[in-house]
Amino acid sequence: MKERNHGISMAKPRIGLYSVGLKAYWSQFEGLKERMQAYGKFIESRMEEMGEVCNFGLVDDNAAGREAGEWFNSKNVDIIFCHSATYVTSDSVLPVHKICKSPAVILNLQPTAQIDYLRTTTGEWLANCGACPVPEITFALNRAGIPVRVINGLLGMERNTEGAVADENTADLPEAILAWKEIEEYIRAAGVKRMLREARFGFLGGNYTGMLDMYNDFAQYATTFGLQVEICEMCELADRVDKVTEAEILDKLAEIDDFFVMEEGNVADTRISRPTKEQLRWSATVAAAQERFVKERKLDALTYYYHSVEGNRYEDIQAGFIVGHSLLTAKHIPCAGEGDMKTNIVMKICDALGVGGSYSEIVTTDYKEKTILLGHDGPFHIRISDQKPILRSMGVYHGKRGAGISVEAKVKAGPITTLGLTCQMDGTFKLLISEGMATDKAIMNIGNTQTQVDFGVHPDVYYDKWFKEAPTHHCAMSVGHNAGLFQKVSDLLGISAVVI
Repeated sequence: MKERNHGISMAKPRIGLYSVGLKAYWSQFEGLKERMQAYGKFIESRMEEMGEVCNFGLVDDNAAGREAGEWFNSKNVDIIFCHSATYVTSDSVLPVHKICKSPAVILNLQPTAQIDYLRTTTGEWLANCGACPVPEITFALNRAGIPVRVINGLLGMERNTEGAVADENTADLPEAILAWKEIEEYIRAAGVKRMLREARFGFLGGNYTGMLDMYNDFAQYATTFGLQVEICEMCELADRVDKVTEAEILDKLAEIDDFFVMEEGNVADTRISRPTKEQLRWSATVAAAQERFVKERKLDALTYYYHSVEGNRYEDIQAGFIVGHSLLTAKHIPCAGEGDMKTNIVMKICDALGVGGSYSEIVTTDYKEKTILLGHDGPFHIRISDQKPILRSMGVYHGKRGAGISVEAKVKAGPITTLGLTCQMDGTFKLLISEGMATDKAIMNIGNTQTQVDFGVHPDVYYDKWFKEAPTHHCAMSVGHNAGLFQKVSDLLGISAVVI
């Protein structure tokens, strides 16, 4: 289910689950059916921590498979896990996924790490032969054109089921831990797909003229991701600016004081200084209007850029954007400048997964440190820094009209993953993923976000690989090593992904 709270969207995926077995076994081996059901209930209990579970139970013949497919459709599940509990004929499984088109994952999770060879009966063996039908199942799905995903490992229970002979306490074994990590990542990825399908992205203003990689095809966003694009006008925001109350301004000033610090520091650019009270008040006014705007428009993300003739009132409003958009980004409404909705989408993906997603581009290369500085002017995802960002007054927004307050910050040191979204020759999208380490090395005091990142190879080697993929010049930076997770997102979204 999706909960909305003042424009903040939280996606809770609906998880389909069923276990399989051969109906002929139940009368032949007493207690086997009950054990299969117990394993399924255990999986359900673990998955309930991650989403809303719809457990059909046992599918043990073709008719049950057809019933399960229709049932999963009625539940509008985002993903279906087929627990290969024991041998089953593939004609029991195929109808589930022919009828319900949600992505399928086969779970080959053995209850025990090793059977007790001398005491194992045929029934005991059948409780541990979940891998046996997996080739047959994958063959049938592949012939039907249904993408096949399999997770192998141990079930990860902490105690034996009734009637078990061998030790089924495998929770701490690496094969169980890794399997459940994979399961969790697929569920999180399914949550991202649901979130995007229900998300409303605002597009305010236009693109930065001439940035061909920024130009947008709103229809392609809707058909690929399912999201809705709300085209917004500056007059809508200006109307909210006029309605901001003194109380709202004071609340925003307190919020700004809580989130940011203001210091002059040793800056080389004489056009950069400490923000004035007037600038802070204007940024607070615009921020209050921005928050009212996204609430009333029910937006989950915002892409923006505005460029006009000098002296235009809207230009004064956009000069106050950065502080408010940083605050919105921290509240799970990521904001991306220069009209870059592709990067706004991957920022939203990162944010929905709880790993940040800060707007970034190449700043410069440090060939002595063998690092690449990534960052950007404009909003920063405050929640992925371990220090309060600095507010600086900019005498000029480089390459843009106007002047005002900007944010200077860097991502906390540790593992990071960049995520980019580019468009290919045929118009389809591709995710670009790269893992590195954010460092605490020096940055420039120029009012821009920057982080020195070590990608584990010489910067030129990284550039060779990255540029070969024809990326856009922006990406989202997330905390943690998330390549596997992002690949699952691309898989469930049905778009390609490349790990740099």
